[in-house]
Amino acid sequence: MNENEIIRLTNEVFEEEFEVPAEQLIPEAHIFTDLGLDSLDVVDLIVALQKKFGVKVRNDTRVRSVRTLRDLYYYLVQIQQEQQTTDQ
Repeated sequence: MNENEIIRLTNEVFEEEFEVPAEQLIPEAHIFTDLGLDSLDVVDLIVALQKKFGVKVRNDTRVRSVRTLRDLYYYLVQIQQEQQTTDQ
């Protein structure tokens, strides 16, 4: 899966699960202040991302540093690369 596909799928999660308009989904958008998610929404976000990408996020401490969509995209790219490495 390439980076553009990861961005597209991530944005789908925000649009479908949290009804965030597509025009707000820019890399600089802060997940809490700009997109309006709260701490309970983050739990739902993690579950939705795990389902969408087939990865485990829950016990990864790196997820705590995610603040913007760009951070989230980069984090998911890293996870996908790590998964591909372990699958080989």
